[in-house]
Amino acid sequence: MILCITEKPSVGKDIARILGADISHPGYMEGPEYCVTWTFGHLCTLKAPNDYTPAWRHWALSTLPMIPPRFSIKLIEDKGIEQQFNVIKWLITQADEVINCGDAGQEGELIQRWVMQKAGCDKPVKRLWINSLTDEAIRDGFRNLRTHESMQPLYEAGLCRAIGDWVLGMNATRLYTLKYASDRQILSIGRVQTPTLAIVVGRQLEIDNFVPTDYRELKTLYRDTLFSATCKAFKTEQEAQALATQIGSQEFQIDDVARKKGKEAPPKLFDLTSLQVECNRKFGLGAEATLKTIQSLYEKKLTTYPRVDTTYLSNDIYPKCGSILNGMTQYGELLTPLRGKKLRKSSKVFDSSKVTDHHAIIPTGQPLPPTLGDTERKVFDLIARRFIAAFYPDCTFEQISVKGHTGKTGFKTSGKVIMDLGWRTVFQSGTQARPETAENEEEGDNRVLPAFTPGESGPHTPKVVKKTTQPPKYYTEGTLLKAMETAGATVDDEDLREALKANGIGRPSTRAAIIETLYKRGYIRKERKSLRATEAGIQLISLIKEELLKSAKLTGIWEGKLREIERGTYSATEFIDQIKKMICAITEAVMLDTSNRRIAAQQTPAAAKPARTRKRADNTGDKKKGATA
Repeated sequence: MILCITEKPSVGKDIARILGADISHPGYMEGPEYCVTWTFGHLCTLKAPNDYTPAWRHWALSTLPMIPPRFSIKLIEDKGIEQQFNVIKWLITQADEVINCGDAGQEGELIQRWVMQKAGCDKPVKRLWINSLTDEAIRDGFRNLRTHESMQPLYEAGLCRAIGDWVLGMNATRLYTLKYASDRQILSIGRVQTPTLAIVVGRQLEIDNFVPTDYRELKTLYRDTLFSATCKAFKTEQEAQALATQIGSQEFQIDDVARKKGKEAPPKLFDLTSLQVECNRKFGLGAEATLKTIQSLYEKKLTTYPRVDTTYLSNDIYPKCGSILNGMTQYGELLTPLRGKKLRKSSKVFDSSKVTDHHAIIPTGQPLPPTLGDTERKVFDLIARRFIAAFYPDCTFEQISVKGHTGKTGFKTSGKVIMDLGWRTVFQSGTQARPETAENEEEGDNRVLPAFTPGESGPHTPKVVKKTTQPPKYYTEGTLLKAMETAGATVDDEDLREALKANGIGRPSTRAAIIETLYKRGYIRKERKSLRATEAGIQLISLIKEELLKSAKLTGIWEGKLREIERGTYSATEFIDQIKKMICAITEAVMLDTSNRRIAAQQTPAAAKPARTRKRADNTGDKKKGATA
């Protein structure tokens, strides 16, 4: 008998149907050749401090840092989990071979391996690896099972992440709470959580400390077109107005008209973060809500695997794209221009070198069920239109730059004329009437200009425009996700953003949970779409002097090491050793602090009952999928 272990009952039943395992038992399905069972996400977790030694049960500075000689796992204390685990353990003893059918990602690998380890699995193991849950994808996955050994680097990366979060989260939270908290508060510190909070606090302080400055710009209206002076802005109204008066009696002359043809490629396909950013911008959806929605679309077989960090498709997907598009019958009008033509294959879409285990999020071509919810339809529409647009021609335009002068003062203006909408046709209606790439275009760049001729001249109307310097904008969940992805860098260029992903903080699947954790612990709050750091969050970051704990760039370097472990190019042992050395150095530095600083943190849900909370903080650190201590 071959035993398949999936991560969710719903996935297990889909796979059981395809494998002919149609006899239902409590906790599993049985067939002539296969049995299919499932976990419920995490069944096992790293042991809590007090599981290693009673001395670590109570919070005391003298016990820090807590570093077990060997990290161990335990079954999560829950009756339903224990029952299902016993089913899995018994089935493993009956099996000749086990197929790991967990979610195809780092966390999915960790979940299944821990269960098999706890169950004492000594049977041969293979790995099912699929990008979607369609029947075709599942059958293809079973025809191309991976070896257990080939997935070892992925498991080691997940294990290092869990251990690193445990070492930093457990030790730093106790350390800062015991050293600096008052009124039995809990000061929660985490490897990804704290640098993320530092990003929000840093922006908050920039805004709070911003001092606006007034300035004046000189403009002039010629042939119903507004030109801007090329000279520097003026500090006072008087000097700006003096120049405006001086040039008002002189004619305005056109010096140069430059025309430059350009092309704009379709927007990139979605990875999880860019989808969360777009859903937040368009619909106000939070990162966690978007993740739940796209996970639901995946489980309904409508879209491919969602927890991805690439916007590319591998070359072997190209031959399948025609059938996927043909299945998207509700977009018939948009597909008509593609009929009878060879589908475009752009290197900005298809590039196997930019894809590891999973490609960008795309539709599967399955028909949409009538019961699909409104939010699911909106999110699906974003994904579908991006996919369709990838096969449309570039948008072509003509950029026009006009220079002129009056007296000794130069002026300029610009405009853009769309020659062929190309892929923009796809976004003329529906939930994405304006694609993300158009969001950053300055209004002036899109103006249609009159036909200016070099040497022409005529009257004009100068005016002084008062302006005020503006503070940076508050983060939204969308822009914070981008900042996490680029380790705090503010990046609009998509290609540069792709390059910085290697050292972003957190993973696509965990970033939403990190933001939710900061809400729950009272460190950030939301006002409409804007994220504001609370007084507790600001105090906590100001208290932390160790850059290793709050620097997004340093945390991004560690994330880069985890990705190298996943690729098999960096040592897991070395990563864990570095984490241990780091917590030892942080502990020593905090212990030597004689400043007697104290933080009067606000009461938060996580700190309402200090005695019980402290025990819970140790015992629940990383239980839920995607959570970070």
